[in-house]
Amino acid sequence: MRGEYQHLVDEISAALGVPATLEDRDFGLIAFGAHGDDDADLMMDPVRTRSILQRRSTAAVRAWFEAFGIARAQAPLRIPPDPAAGVFTGRICLPVRHGGVVHGYVWLLDDEHLAGLDLGVPFADPRLAQAVETTNRIGALLAAEARAGAELGELLRDLLTARPAAVETARGALREALGPAADGPLALVAVAPWQTGDGEVGPEGSGSALAAQSGVAAMCAVPGSLPDGSAALAALIRLRATSSPAPARAAADRLLRSPRAGRPAPDGAPAGTPHGLAAAGLGTPRRGLAELPEAWSEALSAARAAAAERRLGPVAEWSGIGPYRVLTGLAPERAADPAALPLLERAHTELARTAEVYLDCAGQAGRAAAALGIHRQTLYYRLGRVEQLTGLDLDDGEDRLLLHMTLKASRLRRV
Repeated sequence: MRGEYQHLVDEISAALGVPATLEDRDFGLIAFGAHGDDDADLMMDPVRTRSILQRRSTAAVRAWFEAFGIARAQAPLRIPPDPAAGVFTGRICLPVRHGGVVHGYVWLLDDEHLAGLDLGVPFADPRLAQAVETTNRIGALLAAEARAGAELGELLRDLLTARPAAVETARGALREALGPAADGPLALVAVAPWQTGDGEVGPEGSGSALAAQSGVAAMCAVPGSLPDGSAALAALIRLRATSSPAPARAAADRLLRSPRAGRPAPDGAPAGTPHGLAAAGLGTPRRGLAELPEAWSEALSAARAAAAERRLGPVAEWSGIGPYRVLTGLAPERAADPAALPLLERAHTELARTAEVYLDCAGQAGRAAAALGIHRQTLYYRLGRVEQLTGLDLDDGEDRLLLHMTLKASRLRRV
């Protein structure tokens, strides 16, 4: 399928005599074309170069382009440059549509090569007519790919969320859809939180091209995955072996770059404002589909741990999240012990951090003082204040365990 897109993009480049770039509707790169050796200067446009190298446009560039209504456009349109957003050369956008839905965009650098191209009547110039016809063929392919991805995503979601009595049916349907890959080594990736459209729970729009490039066998949004009711993305990744999760980590890295990863920017924020950060988690790789619900639980826990403890992420594996393997399984309202609640007040943030670092260092005062960058006597003073606030004895193993787990759990609640 990737080769078909490349061929069609090359057709557009040849028809118009300029390099063309194809992105999905989330601005993930699908294919790009060049035209001859004389176009080196065109190809060095910084936005195009960044898109090709990083396989995605920046938030500022997306905001500038979307402000011109490209998602609603029915015909080619010109977009002027905006140096503030890093767009130094204007663009001609050919919306890639099918069935009334935009599935992506073909971008052309608008310089002297296309200065006389009349966009008012798409078929007046035969070059543009050919480019539009080819763009329509791309739209049909992307729509078919999106439908196939949506069907696989629905089957994956059915398996991960099914009641016990229905799990076997869901597993059988997904096995039939995936074919031989269903019995091979697989990993589940969770990206949390994940933004869905109005009423949307499937993968359409989450980047079908990105999914294909990331080795994703199936992908879906799973509403209500997080304690606050937010959705997370589930991505099923094919592996070469259960002992080699590198493809899953690579897929997680790519998916985290999607504009749907994270929470939306606050209402009223300027266009291009970064959304709340997302994190990704990997469950223990399995062979076959039998244990995917358990792998999904692990992946979600790892994603929540990565969001709570940034040293673990932004991509964390279940095997590496330590105490969060237990804490993520607790109900949020049960994770805070009353004795430690005074320490969690905002006025005592420094004391809470001191206690957590001290306990992370296994109660070794020298290591803790060095990690905090304070004198050892200052550390002892702060620990005394912690004991006064909580009534806990930091020389007692069970009290230390209680305080340590409560401090770690508070990170999960803050996220």
